[in-house]
Amino acid sequence: MQIGGREFDTVSGCYVMGILNVTPDSFSDGGKWDKLDSALKHVQDMIGEGADIIDIGGESSRPGHESISVQEELNRALPVVEAVRSRFDVPISIDTCKSEVAKAALSAGADLVNDIWGLKSDPGMAGVIAQAGAACCLMHNRADMDYSDFIPDVLDDLRESLILAKKAGIADDKVILDPGVGFAKTHEMNLGVINRLDAIKAMGYPVLLGASRKRVVGNTLDLPVEERVEGSLAAAIIGLVRGCCFVRVHDVKETCRAIKMAQAILGA
Repeated sequence: MQIGGREFDTVSGCYVMGILNVTPDSFSDGGKWDKLDSALKHVQDMIGEGADIIDIGGESSRPGHESISVQEELNRALPVVEAVRSRFDVPISIDTCKSEVAKAALSAGADLVNDIWGLKSDPGMAGVIAQAGAACCLMHNRADMDYSDFIPDVLDDLRESLILAKKAGIADDKVILDPGVGFAKTHEMNLGVINRLDAIKAMGYPVLLGASRKRVVGNTLDLPVEERVEGSLAAAIIGLVRGCCFVRVHDVKETCRAIKMAQAILGA
């Protein structure tokens, strides 16, 4: 799979997407990287620790967050995308569900659109991605938790996103699927969807897992957000075993080491 100037082996590889929230209110690191200098230093650190992709987000999606305007999201994210593109040779993901933000970020050098609504929130999103020839990550999400049969329903919801992608002209080899851990799911559902990533993988697309420091880890271990590294690593390794190709994480160094060790064992 081609993302920006890099080829990713989605058959046997597992790659780390480092999270850069340029927001004041993200659940784990809100306000830590919302100044350009600190954001760029964090990007440099994550690349040094082994990050394969940098995911830049200008709007928090934590539970209870307040939506912001397109202009505010652009004001936060666009200067960072431009600065990262000019300074680092790394694929850039823009984490947004707004087509105007995606279009501007792609023009500024982003390579991938990470849409937490799987093209279903903004009717212009699929066309923007297709027009740019960009890669995209389509996450599972819905407005309620009214499932009749959880895993099959998740797969059906993802198929709806895939239909939107195909209609817009997004190529199959530009699509990644994300189970949407922490979105429209109970604690048990979040655990279950991580354990059944193989069912999503069987749909024929690379899978990204984003469980890092999330509430499912905190509730399982009864730990605050700053103490969820080990639980996040466990989720990442289960993701690797179940066939995911990308893990979206806060703790890049630790995740890269854990994946390298797990791959050595699995390949022995």
